[in-house]
Amino acid sequence: MIPDQVNWTALGVFIFFFVLVTVLGFGASRWMSAKQQGNHLEEWGLGGRNFGAWITWFLVGGDFYTAYTVIAVPALVYAVGAYGFFALPYTILVYPIVYTIMPKLWHAAQKAGHVTAADVVFGRYRSRPLEFAIALTGVVATMPYIALQLVGMEVVIKALGLTGELPLAAAFVILALYTYAAGLRAPALIAFVKDLMIYIVVLVAVILVPAKLGGYGAVFSAAGDAFAAKGGATGLTLKPAQILPFATLALGSAMAAFMYPHTLTGIFAANSADTIRKNAVFLPAYTILLGLIALLGFMAYAAHLTVASNNDVVPALFNALFPSWFSGFAFAAIAIGALVPAAVMSIGAANLFTRNFWKPYVNPAVTPEGEAKVAKLVSLVVKVGALVFILFLPTKFALDLQLLGGVWILQTFPSVVFGLFFGWFGARALLSGWAVGIVAGSALAFSDGIKPVHTLVIGGDSYTAYTGLLALALNIVVAIIVQLVAGEKRKA
Repeated sequence: MIPDQVNWTALGVFIFFFVLVTVLGFGASRWMSAKQQGNHLEEWGLGGRNFGAWITWFLVGGDFYTAYTVIAVPALVYAVGAYGFFALPYTILVYPIVYTIMPKLWHAAQKAGHVTAADVVFGRYRSRPLEFAIALTGVVATMPYIALQLVGMEVVIKALGLTGELPLAAAFVILALYTYAAGLRAPALIAFVKDLMIYIVVLVAVILVPAKLGGYGAVFSAAGDAFAAKGGATGLTLKPAQILPFATLALGSAMAAFMYPHTLTGIFAANSADTIRKNAVFLPAYTILLGLIALLGFMAYAAHLTVASNNDVVPALFNALFPSWFSGFAFAAIAIGALVPAAVMSIGAANLFTRNFWKPYVNPAVTPEGEAKVAKLVSLVVKVGALVFILFLPTKFALDLQLLGGVWILQTFPSVVFGLFFGWFGARALLSGWAVGIVAGSALAFSDGIKPVHTLVIGGDSYTAYTGLLALALNIVVAIIVQLVAGEKRKA
């Protein structure tokens, strides 16, 4: 059970590591610094495009595998069983996509000095409306994603016995300050510490927790009994009706993952296309880690835990089975795991606002130094907005919007990716497809109660699939029809 009083030993360890990453964050402004560090948007928002394979591996892994992942994946497995493991094939499928697409996207961005995906789209199609649509989708989809990092941090702060909003607000004020000062270099440097801590926590947990609970046989037996008693669509294996939604969720999520501004920021910050290819080869190591994290959901049943919320499963497991000092270390790892992606997400959103809203519509003559100033201020606003979001709206609302965000960001895939391989589509066709995909995906999601899957009835048979993928299919069909009717050619 989550403790009602402060665990001072755990809190002391937690504070030590939080102070450590704060020092690293402020010191990052002098790490790998360039002459114009902080004065140009490329320096502040992309680290000078100077990150090699090692740094990129930690940065991309750090902003892709977030604190909410560590909390939510075991919580989903705890709630529904095998269906919660869709995150594993999703993170396997994503890397061939990265290997094939992202080096081409990096080349397009590097060659023309683009900072965002919307920059690349405008550079290719010379369409302000299409650029605006891609940028707006990126910003809107990112906001609830940042809020969900706060959910992960809230869970571990509660597990330490702290109450109220002050600890959470203080953590994000510190994050805002060192991100403002150091830009992308801050989360890149902190990602080293974060990932090392997470690996230690997970490896210790998957070895010692089963040993304390009678082995993996006892873990799976307890989880199987619990799911059998619960009934419904839960279980240690997938039900036949779950296979299609499981597969489409994995595929659609993989296609959407690197359309988000924060993951693309990590890609654009790489120093070469070869760096991206190397990362696509080695990043699946994180998938192994994710599979081990997911198993914590099964272990909770063998530990006979009772939790008020599924999100409390991982902290409750550590509090029940480990000494306080290690619980504090684990909670610090999870909290720091919120800071890295939240920082990159706010930078990605700030880059989009500056390059694709501020520059074209407010101040076309803005200098590179002016861009950096605007982006720094916007990154603060984004963090404050996410903090207000999570403090005054129900957690479920943040999660619901993040699920919608996945549907929305997937609709940018044709505009961002297709032009890298062929030039048949024009801006009008892609914008029409995007609009239909956004509207249809949102309508389906709301009609299903903001669930990520939708059931189609065809010829009397029911087929359930990922809503985002259904909307993307409609998006592409509409784009093809408009292109055939309008006959518009892509502008050179």
